[in-house]
This record gives sequence, structure tokens and C-alpha cells, in this order.
Amino acid sequence: MALPSLGLRDAVAAQAPLVQRLLDEVARVGADPPGITREAFGPGENAAFALVAEAGAALGLAASTDAAANLSLRWAAREPAGKPLLIGSHLDSIAQGGNFDGAAGVIAGLGAVAALQAAGITPRRDIEVLALRCEEAVWFGLGLVGSRGMLARLPPGALDLPHARTGLNLAQSIAACGGDPARLRAGLPLRDPREIGAYLEIHIEQAPQLIEAGAPLGICLATPGNLRHPRIRILGEDAHTGLPHRFRRDAAMAGADFALALERFWLAEEDAGYPMAVTIGRFHTLPDRHSMTVVPGDFTLSLDLRAYDAGHLQALEAQLGAIAAEVAERRHVTIVLGERSWAAPGIMDAAIVEGLAGAAARLGVAAPRLNSPGSHDANNFAAAGVPTGMLLVRNANGSHNPREAMETADLMEAIAVLAEWIAAG
Repeated sequence: MALPSLGLRDAVAAQAPLVQRLLDEVARVGADPPGITREAFGPGENAAFALVAEAGAALGLAASTDAAANLSLRWAAREPAGKPLLIGSHLDSIAQGGNFDGAAGVIAGLGAVAALQAAGITPRRDIEVLALRCEEAVWFGLGLVGSRGMLARLPPGALDLPHARTGLNLAQSIAACGGDPARLRAGLPLRDPREIGAYLEIHIEQAPQLIEAGAPLGICLATPGNLRHPRIRILGEDAHTGLPHRFRRDAAMAGADFALALERFWLAEEDAGYPMAVTIGRFHTLPDRHSMTVVPGDFTLSLDLRAYDAGHLQALEAQLGAIAAEVAERRHVTIVLGERSWAAPGIMDAAIVEGLAGAAARLGVAAPRLNSPGSHDANNFAAAGVPTGMLLVRNANGSHNPREAMETADLMEAIAVLAEWIAAG
């Protein structure tokens, strides 16, 4: 591709109304006060897919849907000189979350293509903007579904998992949105990763590192892998509240003990120089049985463990089992970890990191290098051997809540860096 004309920066700025309009429209179709709900394979996600497809058509992009119901919007090169560049993210959200998690990245891809077109820059390879299905794990207890399906990384039994709201399993949900779950059951990739030139993702940052740094965007070095147990059960024995401690098999106290043991382990690992995270999202007794006057014999929690190295993540899994066994023995309960899912860490491609850093420097944009605290579809592309890069956009108030507060101006800076990198490539 020829070097960019002097007008590329102005061409990016000219796309701000398009980007803002699309951000507003995906917020409208997902409105669920006080936040946003774009349920995977449901009305909100489907409406957002339709909006993005319409915007792609206006840019002359060719739309197609794969067997996982992912959407591709292709800008074809006249004489492709390399493997295609994929720019993607997701359009679903958690229930009553924020508007920008995922959607900002898909819209940024469209903004970058629109800017390159406006600057008269012709691609040397095909560029595809991807809208990937069901990134959020809340809907099926399994995240990154669209990219997993595309790259044959769905775990066994995934297609039979039930949707949290509709009760339809994943296969039925995909079929209802025009996908072909039979192809996914075959276990073959829908796209050969060896035929993908690179995958780029723009995503809001999910920690306040960029707020702290005073920078509009950052260049991601790695995304964490995760080990998830959506429903851990602790089984003890219901008893009278007057029962002395030595006779109790208290599942709730065991749950508290288990949680604190995990936190102590987490802090020790970080003190030793191994970044990770532990999150317990659900933590409760049984609503139909718990009582102020009953020692609970059944307790449920969910667990998300994250780390930036696959070996470390495997070691964490072994330690999880040891902690569970120790608590179970001491508290006289049984801890059933139950079903698990595992996602590999995503290490960003060094050449892409340097290329994005160079693009930011040429534009005078501050772009520190940092790890992402969240797992993303980029994980699956990196794990499949696709050269992968990510830009993280400053975002106040964290994510997975209605208070996400990305500024469109910061997203436009990320689009400018992406467009500059594409044009110089």
C-alpha cells in the first residue's frame, strides 16, 4: 500500500460523525435502563449486527455470514498482495452493562475503512471488519463463542450449553441467527488461520491504567487467559443454628473460607511477580432453602481465574484443586468444582506492537504499552497462530457496568493510529 497522503489525519477526523452516530444507534437498540443489554443471539445483538451491516454496505463492503453467525464486511483489494487483515470485536453486552465494550471496536473498524477510502488510499490486501458473536460469557457460561467457532476452538459440549434467558442451547441459538451448527460440530476451522494475515482489535480498557497515565490509548502486549468454573457447589449438611461449631458442616462458612484462601494465594502470586486475577461473581446459599435459623448445607459460587502465561494458568488450576481439597477437609464439606472452560492467553505479535507504536509516534499520540486485564477475541486468534494486535482505548469507570465512559475523541485517536498503521503497511 502506498504511503498515506497528508490528508489521512483529516480523513479520520471527518469520520467522527459516522462513528458517533453508530455508537448512538447501537446504544438505542440495546437500551435497558440503567444500562445496555445486547443479549447474545437475541434482539439487541441482532439489531446491532443489522446496523453494522447497513453501515458496511454504505461503504461498499461485501457482507457474508459464517457458520458461527459471525458477520464479515470485506473491502476487497483490486490486486491482493497479501493475506487479509481482519479488524474485529463483538456487539453483545452483559445484562445492563455499558455501550462501548466490544461495539466500539467494530465501529472503529468501519471508521478506519471509511477514513482510508476518504483519503483515496487503496488497500494492498483485503480488509475485513468482523462482528463476532457472543463474546460475553454471561449468556452460555462460555465466552468468545464467535471467534472460538471460527477457529475450531469450541470445547466439547459447548453447542449443548443452554442460554441463560431463552433456554435454547448454543447450537439452536446459532441456527436461529443463520449459522450452521453442524459445521461447528465437525470441529474444523471456518477460516484457515494460516490464510489470515493479521487480526487487529480495538477495545475499551477495562482498568484505569490509561486514566492514570493520562493517555487516550495504549498498545496491548498481552491479554490474559482464563479458567472459569461457572457453578462450584459446596455440599455440607443443613442443621439447627444452635449446633456447636465442632459438629457443623457449614457450606456457607466453607465458601467464605475458600474465597479468602484464593485471595491470599492471589496476593502471594502477585508479590512474587506473577500478575493474575481472581473473581467470584456469584456467591450464595439456595434461595428456596436458606433461612436465618438454618446452618446452610448447600452453597454455590462462580470463579474466574486469569493469568498472562499459559504455564502459570495451568499451575493455578492445580493450586485451585489443592486449595479446594484443604478447605473441604478442614470444614468437613465436599467441594465440587463442576464444569470448566479454559481460554489461552493472547500474546500480541511483536512486529504489530512495534508498527502500532511507530504509527502513534508519527501522529504524536501518547500510547503506552500495557497488558489488558480482560480476555478478548484476540486471545483466540493469537492462540491459533494469527499475528495479532490490540489497541486499548481510555475508558473511565471500568466496564461491565452502565457507567462506561469512553470519549469518542479517544476512539478517534485509536482509529487514526489503526489507519496510519494500515496505510504504512
